[in-house]
Amino acid sequence: MGLYQRYLLPRLIDLAMRVSEVRRYRALIVPRAHGDVLELGIGSALNLPYYGAHVQRLEGVDPSVELLAMAQHRACDAPFEIELLPSPAESLPLADASFDCVVTTFTLCSVGDPAAAMREARRVLKPGGRLLFAEHGLAPEESVRRWQHRLNPVWRKLAGGCNLDRRIDDIVEQAGFTLGDIQRGYARGPRPFAYIYCGEARAS
Repeated sequence: MGLYQRYLLPRLIDLAMRVSEVRRYRALIVPRAHGDVLELGIGSALNLPYYGAHVQRLEGVDPSVELLAMAQHRACDAPFEIELLPSPAESLPLADASFDCVVTTFTLCSVGDPAAAMREARRVLKPGGRLLFAEHGLAPEESVRRWQHRLNPVWRKLAGGCNLDRRIDDIVEQAGFTLGDIQRGYARGPRPFAYIYCGEARAS
């Protein structure tokens, strides 16, 4: 791992994930979490202020040790128990049916195998448990899609494996979830980067 990926990129990700549009989607989805919660790609723990009083315990996983170190500082003042695990989302060191909710915000774009990550999310959810997500991905308009496909190879290298052209709702459904309330639309910003899937799904 080079100096850019190890030291500079985690700090750039932390800064990028603080922008107002990202915060707006966090505020829409994260407060719905309750009970025992798993957050995939917790990063530097920028979701923590949005969790409500119904959360009893939070486990957060992320493959970046540098981002988890930032998360640990933010976790000190949380009003509920938090455990942070250095783990990829595709292979969770967690028991079956052990969580009420799984939360993922702006994470599936950069997971190496998002289908495997969603299968793992379904495995660790209790029957009827909820997946709460806010993710950017493939746009519906062909003109925007063409730009997403063109930009993706370069963007993926610069942005820590982030992909612009993943169809998030399909990935979720194909893992065995039933989609519920979901909003699809553009956030403010350049359209190839700004098509958002935001909502929830049930583990069947």
